[in-house]
Amino acid sequence: MKKSMKLLGTSLIALSLVAAAGCGSNSNNGGNDAGQTNSGTNAAAGNSGDTKAEKADILFWTPFSGADGEFMKKIVEKYNSSQDTYKVKLVIQPNGEYYKLLDVALSAGKDRPDLAIMHVDQIPTYVNKDQLQPMDDLASAAAINKTDYVEAPVNYETIDGKWYGIPLDIHPLVMYYNKELFEKAGITAPPTNRAEFDTAVEKLTDKSKGTYGYVVPTLWPQQFIFPTLVWQNGGDLWNGTDVAYNSPEAVEMVQWMRGLVDKGVSPGNVQQDGENTLFLQGKNAIQFNGPWMKGQFDEAGINYGVAPVPQIGKAKQAVYAGSHNFVLPKGVTDANVVKGIGDFLKYVSTNSMDWAASGQALASKPMLESAEFKALDMQSNVAKSFDYVQFAPNVLNWGTIIDPVWGELSNAILGKKDAQKAMDDAVAKSRQAMKK
Repeated sequence: MKKSMKLLGTSLIALSLVAAAGCGSNSNNGGNDAGQTNSGTNAAAGNSGDTKAEKADILFWTPFSGADGEFMKKIVEKYNSSQDTYKVKLVIQPNGEYYKLLDVALSAGKDRPDLAIMHVDQIPTYVNKDQLQPMDDLASAAAINKTDYVEAPVNYETIDGKWYGIPLDIHPLVMYYNKELFEKAGITAPPTNRAEFDTAVEKLTDKSKGTYGYVVPTLWPQQFIFPTLVWQNGGDLWNGTDVAYNSPEAVEMVQWMRGLVDKGVSPGNVQQDGENTLFLQGKNAIQFNGPWMKGQFDEAGINYGVAPVPQIGKAKQAVYAGSHNFVLPKGVTDANVVKGIGDFLKYVSTNSMDWAASGQALASKPMLESAEFKALDMQSNVAKSFDYVQFAPNVLNWGTIIDPVWGELSNAILGKKDAQKAMDDAVAKSRQAMKK
């Protein structure tokens, strides 16, 4: 899922370093016709449990054009084989073009998907554009309950009292570490706070061998790292009315990252994907990235461990996360199709281990609590941070607003600008973006 994540929020690529994360890091049958678009605000309202189930095809769009696509295919194939009333037709759109294609389909109404995957921080914008319908009635008819999912995404996508997305997974920033380098340095456990982290990265650095404790990325995945550090230090990205990433709390975290370069535990001019390349080579002991990197690291044969990101900031534990969610486009009104969507989503809520196999931590509590999921070392470790995950501010067009941060943050980490100056400039550019 890293390829999925890199483009997931274009804000993610604004610092495109690892290939694509997320969401970290790298065909289409017609839906309902245009004449149905905007007819009825909640299709599920017509989906009575007393209505006899009739056969229906469900066009399902996803952006899983990386390795994760095969895992979703398995879920869809197994669902289709489990019954003969509904047929889910999976369409995997190119990740980098996904929202452009979705915008066209939703606006035109023609060839629109009946069901789609959407990143949680995109949902407020699409609700504002009146292109999604609430899923409350669909969920009720299918016996899908909010309490069966992790609270963070459910709360985020509940807007004006209505539920607009059913979560599939949560992908927070995590810490990967090279077990062999840790053992050689005499470190027996991954760090959990700043003091432990600072001590560990110094022990792990061996310039004579070209090995670094923690290589600070100058681009992606800073879209996950920077917000995490700001929140941990008691700061915020948005204060309710304005951008706030030039606060003392935020600037201190930028200075901390630059300080790692000054101390020599990180090289000073890391190119795009540089920290990942060094991790793959066994020259970078710690990397902060997303769950989507699992496949790449497994394939490379690295002896690595996974743990929650340490609390580097002084205020609290927090971590930036993304989340894939199922959403219902506004024009989907066919009662049989809606009933079939509910049936499919109910199935996924208890039959999504194939998705977990892609490296993702599932958002369904029955799956999280299952022995099968708990047996997955990495994914169960990822899920440990679910109690304190945070998503992008619930602000329209947030990706465009925050985009200037990534270039200015890079300037500060590279030593081209003072941290305060860089963040002040980022704020000024973001305010200009808000006026457009």
